Amino acid sequence: MKIYPIALIVGMLAGLLYGLMGVRSPAPPLIALIGLAGILLGEQLVPLAKRVGDRAELARFVRNDAIPALLGVPAHPDSNRP
Repeated sequence: MKIYPIALIVGMLAGLLYGLMGVRSPAPPLIALIGLAGILLGEQLVPLAKRVGDRAELARFVRNDAIPALLGVPAHPDSNRP
C-alpha cells in the first residue's frame, strides 16, 4: 500500500519540476491516463487468449489474475484454489 503515496509524491515532484522549468507535461492528463489504461488492458490480452479454450481456467484467470492486475488490488487469498 506504500507504493501509492510514493507514486503520488514522485508525480508531484515531476510536476513541480515542469512548473519550475516553465514547460507543460508531455501529454494532457486524460490522454496519459487513457494510454496507461490501454497498456494495462493490452498486457492482459496474451494470457487471456491462451486460456480462451478452457472456460474454467479463463474464469479463474480473469478473477484471480487479470482483475487484480487491472485494478491494482491484491489477489484474493484463495487464488491458489483450483
